[in-house]
Amino acid sequence: MRRRLRLLPLALLVPLAACGEGAADRDELEARAASLETAIELVYVTEVSGYELAPMSVAPAGADGFQSTYVSSSDGSTIHLVVDRGTVDPANCDCEPDGDSVWYRPSVDLGPHAYVRVEDGHTVTVEAPADAVSRETLRSALDEAHVADDAELSATLPEAPEGAPDAPVERGDLPPNGDGAPVDPEGASG
Repeated sequence: MRRRLRLLPLALLVPLAACGEGAADRDELEARAASLETAIELVYVTEVSGYELAPMSVAPAGADGFQSTYVSSSDGSTIHLVVDRGTVDPANCDCEPDGDSVWYRPSVDLGPHAYVRVEDGHTVTVEAPADAVSRETLRSALDEAHVADDAELSATLPEAPEGAPDAPVERGDLPPNGDGAPVDPEGASG
């Protein structure tokens, strides 16, 4: 059963890449990334034996980053992938170097452990519960993480909703600072 699940996504992607039928064009892919409020160059995917992308986990991270979660078909453990602008500062990260531009953050107080790779102004992070995912599996997930090609973008990015605006809608009732709660006029609650 595990073998079938692992091969299914590849089988779906090959026809898209090979013949172009059904494959989204680049403009559509960019529109789908914009609808997600994610920079298309920050959409990454990874491959981990026994893990599959959870499509509903695909979401923005930070200002224009990307995140997704991969789930094990055998035990339900998860690996969270996050790509965001920035770098690693070992002074406030509790990270230890583990290769060229790669950092490892051990688990603290039963929290997740993580690997972070620094690339051209952004970071690629994979994290997972330390008691469920080994350090070796997590490192493999980081090593396999890469910018999604067009076929991978088509399989990963959610469809843009019909009639979705090209840019986020600007709300007039949100304050410029504070917690972002809407500003209700006096007496609006009844």
